[in-house]
Amino acid sequence: MRTRPALPIRTGLGFLFLFLAQALAVPTAAHAHGDTVKVVVTGQREGHVTTEITWENDGDAIEEAVAATVNSTSPDGSRTMGPWRLVRDAGTRTGWSTAEILPPGTWKVTVDVGFPSLGHGEKEIAVPVVDPAPSVGTPSAAAPSAPSTAPVPPGSSASSAPPATGQAQSPSPASGPTAAPAGEGENSTVWWTTAGVAVIALAGAAAGVLLRRARARRR
Repeated sequence: MRTRPALPIRTGLGFLFLFLAQALAVPTAAHAHGDTVKVVVTGQREGHVTTEITWENDGDAIEEAVAATVNSTSPDGSRTMGPWRLVRDAGTRTGWSTAEILPPGTWKVTVDVGFPSLGHGEKEIAVPVVDPAPSVGTPSAAAPSAPSTAPVPPGSSASSAPPATGQAQSPSPASGPTAAPAGEGENSTVWWTTAGVAVIALAGAAAGVLLRRARARRR
């Protein structure tokens, strides 16, 4: 009696073909963009190093996160900055830049990418010195005007010059309200003297009349 092959054999062959298909498909998908990435150092933006990173073969943007290091060295090698990492520029698909800022000067910048594939780029860039915004100056107060030192013309009196500001003018004696003419005072004195003499004379006459009457009565 003959027996038929078991179904697990067919099932195992199916899994084998599926595994082989996936094994061939994975390298094809992995190498669709190429084995390397293209790194272009475009310059700087307010001290931030800027780059463009794409796939080497087709120039497509990299959708994955990029793991890269940025190092900067001065021309004489006395100063170095980094390593810094790259972050994606907002609003772009291929732009990447550093969060840190390079100080003013000339720098040789190198960028090395390790993920999703290898890539390298370098460039010498210059970071200019940014002048600070000019401060608004406060206007100075106007200087007080100096007193006039013009010479006085000959023949003019010093009293004709206008009085200085803030000084009160003294009133003229003749313009005072209590001033009286000299002749009027003398006439008043003479009138009082004459009136006094008249009163004394009348008093003496009256006394003489009364004295005479008194003598006549006694007789």
